[in-house]
Amino acid sequence: MLLLNIAQLHMAVAPSTSRLSGPAMKAAPVLTDVWMSTAADGTIEAIGPMSSLDPAMLARHEVVDARGGYVVPAFCDSHTHIVYAGTRDGEFLDKINGLSYEEIARRGGGILNSADRLHDTPEDELFRQSVERAREMMAKGTGAMEIKSGYGLTVADELKMLRVAARIREAVPARVRITFLGAHAVGRAYVGRQSEYVDMLIADMLPAVAAEGLADYVDVFCDEGFFTVDETDRILTAAARYGMLPKIHANELACSGGVQVGCRHNALSVDHLERMGDEEIEVLRHGSTVATMLPGASFFLGMPYAPARRAVDAGLTVALASDYNPGSSPSGDMRMVWALGCIKMKLTPEEALAACTVNGAAAMGLGDVAGALAPGRDASFVITRPVPSLAFIPYAYTTPWISDVYVRGRKVS
Repeated sequence: MLLLNIAQLHMAVAPSTSRLSGPAMKAAPVLTDVWMSTAADGTIEAIGPMSSLDPAMLARHEVVDARGGYVVPAFCDSHTHIVYAGTRDGEFLDKINGLSYEEIARRGGGILNSADRLHDTPEDELFRQSVERAREMMAKGTGAMEIKSGYGLTVADELKMLRVAARIREAVPARVRITFLGAHAVGRAYVGRQSEYVDMLIADMLPAVAAEGLADYVDVFCDEGFFTVDETDRILTAAARYGMLPKIHANELACSGGVQVGCRHNALSVDHLERMGDEEIEVLRHGSTVATMLPGASFFLGMPYAPARRAVDAGLTVALASDYNPGSSPSGDMRMVWALGCIKMKLTPEEALAACTVNGAAAMGLGDVAGALAPGRDASFVITRPVPSLAFIPYAYTTPWISDVYVRGRKVS
């Protein structure tokens, strides 16, 4: 494909750039009045100014006219839970009526509610529901996504979730990374016996997941009322024996120590961070772990927003992700995440775009292939309708600004 008449092409980084940190997040190169060509393998072939276009290229490529729109990288959503059954709209009403996330969980709702529904749903039906969410995400501009388990909480049901995620990876052109999150909550059979659940996860779940090669990463919900720092350390140590790199749910509900234990294990990312303070920022400054923030959960639950502005000013690599799940963020629309990054977290449009693209890719171990526009990287991008500026996109946050979406060279919307 040869894409012509691009008014602005954003995130035109050097091919070797795998992340942007601190001040670099608002300084990614922007090219004006350019063309971009893609190769048959779904990668970007070349980018150049319209004034340099070789007419012979018109005969060698399918020509697409951007009509003066912008081109931005497809979003890289590094934190989703899209493999789930049914909905939790009843809990939505509970929230409206004043119950907190923790109160709903104590009443048998929350994660355990989703675990019950998933247990009763056949794998094929679970796949049907979940792959539609993946396709919905791509239509809204997402070209890479991480899918977590964690609504199984038994060996059989966690494996069912991970198999569905693997089927999604085969069914869609988006890059998909899969994370085992058996430590999302304590399964109903182990309520009141959390340490025994952790023992079972290490002795039974991890070997079963590893035997089928179903997970790229391992995650633990290390937070107040969930798993402790010591339990998290045990799980990550055991997972390392199977080659599973860690990612952590941390500091959604309290300063839990999750950031610190994640960094000690060289986690790819620590996610949520609504309660992150100076100590956590300082720990993250001295490592390569990505600070992934989930503004959709803050929006939906009425929680504080993670301190993205402070984190960027401190030089951290900050990513934004959707947290698409049935209980606390039932949306995978990264356009809204970009807008919330600006409106509620006070990032510039350029910083928030970097957080939603190349840094999200880095949080999935995909920073060398996804999330930016350069020769050799994925031809995953969004063509906008003509807009007056990049800032217009998060400013006019409900305007349908997407013209076309391509994922690894394939038009998906």
